[in-house]
Amino acid sequence: MNEQYSALRSNVSMLGKVLGETIKDALGEHILERVETIRKLSKSSRAGNDANRQELLTTLQNLSNDELLPVARAFSQFLNLANTAEQYHSISPKGEAASNPEVIARTLRKLKNQPELSEDTIKKAVESLSLELVLTAHPTEITRRTLIHKMVEVNACLKQLDNKDIADYEHNQLMRRLRQLIAQSWHTDEIRKLRPSPVDEAKWGFAVVENSLWQGVPNYLRELNEQLEENLGYKLPVEFVPVRFTSWMGGDRDGNPNVTADITRHVLLLSRWKATDLFLKDIQVLVSELSMVEATPELLALVGEEGAAEPYRYLMKNLRSRLMATQAWLEARLKGEELPKPEGLLTQNEELWEPLYACYQSLQACGMGIIANGDLLDTLRRVKCFGVPLVRIDIRQESTRHTEALGELTRYLGIGDYESWSEADKQAFLIRELNSKRPLLPRNWQPSAETREVLDTCQVIAEAPQGSIAAYVISMAKTPSDVLAVHLLLKEAGIGFAMPVAPLFETLDDLNNANDVMTQLLNIDWYRGLIQGKQMVMIGYSDSAKDAGVMAASWAQYQAQDALIKTCEKAGIELTLFHGRGGSIGRGGAPAHAALLSQPPGSLKG
Repeated sequence: MNEQYSALRSNVSMLGKVLGETIKDALGEHILERVETIRKLSKSSRAGNDANRQELLTTLQNLSNDELLPVARAFSQFLNLANTAEQYHSISPKGEAASNPEVIARTLRKLKNQPELSEDTIKKAVESLSLELVLTAHPTEITRRTLIHKMVEVNACLKQLDNKDIADYEHNQLMRRLRQLIAQSWHTDEIRKLRPSPVDEAKWGFAVVENSLWQGVPNYLRELNEQLEENLGYKLPVEFVPVRFTSWMGGDRDGNPNVTADITRHVLLLSRWKATDLFLKDIQVLVSELSMVEATPELLALVGEEGAAEPYRYLMKNLRSRLMATQAWLEARLKGEELPKPEGLLTQNEELWEPLYACYQSLQACGMGIIANGDLLDTLRRVKCFGVPLVRIDIRQESTRHTEALGELTRYLGIGDYESWSEADKQAFLIRELNSKRPLLPRNWQPSAETREVLDTCQVIAEAPQGSIAAYVISMAKTPSDVLAVHLLLKEAGIGFAMPVAPLFETLDDLNNANDVMTQLLNIDWYRGLIQGKQMVMIGYSDSAKDAGVMAASWAQYQAQDALIKTCEKAGIELTLFHGRGGSIGRGGAPAHAALLSQPPGSLKG
């Protein structure tokens, strides 16, 4: 561990030196001297030197207007570089050897030492793991994507410099590249001139997937599998991927009023395009690697005479052609062109999975497991984690928007004002219409722009490939009718599957009433039939903390979850709790381990 910290300090020092050279070249020796003076005085002041502390304050107060910005930027850039170095050392091979695998191994050993837990129980617990992480632009990422990419490259240079076997000329090339990247960052505007659009935010999310998660997920599963094999003699099933990713970017119209139905449609297409782009790179690698001839009769029957010479490559080339056709069609749609769907358009994960898994099974059966468990296994796990949509999108809308839309509709139909009805009358109307086969929306109806937007959003959901949208989240949900209203609007849009609709209970009153709302819903026969034994509920952290204070909100969240768990267990419903926490303490932020331990008993099953 000391060796790791020593390497970190060395890299931070080296990056700081390169930054200093960049500042000197750009602004002259005097600015660099100012920065160094402030740095040294700050270090001494922190160590308790009061005289230097006063000198530091005087130095800062005497900075000229021309010096303020470059000095501030110098420290900002240095902190960015130090953070990049720290991130590298926390996930580098040396860091991993002392952290992630050891944490997994220590956890498994601790579980094995508990006499009440059999190895079979531990295996089943591992296989039942299911974690869904949500990418969100709330609060918006302030670092520009162009600077993020440069820091990713700096990270890559540090990794290569860590190789003790590189030649001197390679070391010099890497140092030259580091100087270029740091100079590029210094001369790049750190502040966006324009507020990022919802599409820009979505692109940032896709960049996170490409630059980090795409490789990180299969790497982690390899580590987990190795530790399970070593400690339990157990291998993970090929199809086991306990983590998936969802995004609110492009779907959260309550958090961002600029998110419209057209934006959501565009982001859905863009997400699928990015998935095809990433999978094309994977498949191209497999086309090159899977040159083997020997195959099972099942695989040979699948490829026929045409592909018998190189059966694995034949399947991969066919899959590559389908991905290319899908990507071309998506590009046209993103440009606003209406084209017929091409033959072989990929819309479901199974279409990616089946040819890849057929190759995997054949390689294993023919004694080529070492090949099957290489890049092919990584790609299979990416299909399970990301799939055709890349990330699934959540739709979030405020409950009153649905109420207002239905109020406008009922007034047009001359059957009253839905907004003024009692809760009992709303539920009676909604259940009657949900059971009816007759369309409720008149063809000649011209709703207001606000209502049209709500209806168009439901239409986008109905038209999207199944599996590309994770859930419809209703913020400020207060009553059973808030949930039923969304189901009715989706039905009228022609949705062909049961979309998960999650009420978000976020104020203190809503948290206290959450169990009553869900109990009423679960007592409705139509609703029980629709959800097929599964229910998602979102717990809000930010608004409840603002509403009641952190302590009172935390207790209300705990009580609400505990009551919901007991109600759903009694009703035979599998409850999934969606936690809207993260960032600051006011938004429910906390160390992940501590957050999990603080959950009510039984709350981590779904």
